Amino acid sequence: MAANNSVVGVESPKYVINYRLVVVQVLVSVFLFINFLLIRTFFVKDFYTTTRYILFATTLLSDSIFLIISDILLIFTFIKITMQVWLCVIIYIFLSLFTFVTPVTLTAMTLERYVAICMPLRHGELCSTRKAVHCVLIIYGLSSIPWIVVLATLFALASHNFYYQDRQCTLEMFIFYQWQGHVRSAINQFYFLIMFIAIVFCYLKIMKVAKAASAEDKKSTWKGLKTVILHAFQLSLCLVQLWCPFIENAVLQISFILFINVRYFNYITFILAPRCISPLVYGIRDEMFFQALKYYALCGLYKKPSSNLS
Repeated sequence: MAANNSVVGVESPKYVINYRLVVVQVLVSVFLFINFLLIRTFFVKDFYTTTRYILFATTLLSDSIFLIISDILLIFTFIKITMQVWLCVIIYIFLSLFTFVTPVTLTAMTLERYVAICMPLRHGELCSTRKAVHCVLIIYGLSSIPWIVVLATLFALASHNFYYQDRQCTLEMFIFYQWQGHVRSAINQFYFLIMFIAIVFCYLKIMKVAKAASAEDKKSTWKGLKTVILHAFQLSLCLVQLWCPFIENAVLQISFILFINVRYFNYITFILAPRCISPLVYGIRDEMFFQALKYYALCGLYKKPSSNLS
């Protein structure tokens, strides 16, 4: 009886992990297909001349690259593929960069909605195409700070031979001392605080304008407010993702099986879920983009969308 129980105890988690891996592959494939379709629509039409669509495309590109890299690492971890540390460092740079690009871009999109609704006369000046490109460069610059700090501490502490060791690629391999984890936590909390303040500020200002708007302006104003709320929900999921490594490390001290369950839940809820909300916000709720999306998704069988982007 004891022998049978031990066999079940070994095989059951393996079966669960196989099942979960398949589920993740299906979800990632669906999200990537939708994102690539949206990106194609963005470049085929003249959406790249409008600031909010440029920022939207930035999140789509960031989400797609992040999903591809994280999914490859998930498969490598499952089949226990190792790589040299220097290669893992390069992968970590891209993974960390695109982890922050999405929430920072969402904050920028919220600020763009704030300008459009609360400062409509200055929207054309502040949100021109040229300034949108500058904004994207700033987003990537701000998103690079966390990985620069983490790798700076790694380069200061690790020996030359460390980068040629074969290991499984995980973030934990870069943390030698507890203070490194505290530094990373402080950076994440700082980003969390700044983006939270920006979202709340924009929400309150737009709410004030919505209440004072005339009858004909209320519809567009409240639609902008709902967009900000969706951004806030998506951003909250992205920001919780920054806390996941600390939660998982604490759970790992308790039980490895519980650690696997928590990490799977975090991946689905705080990594995959936020990346499927972007298509909802602009790919479906935005009427102009949705009309163009239907046209190209149905290979021109749907009526041709209007080219007016004003």
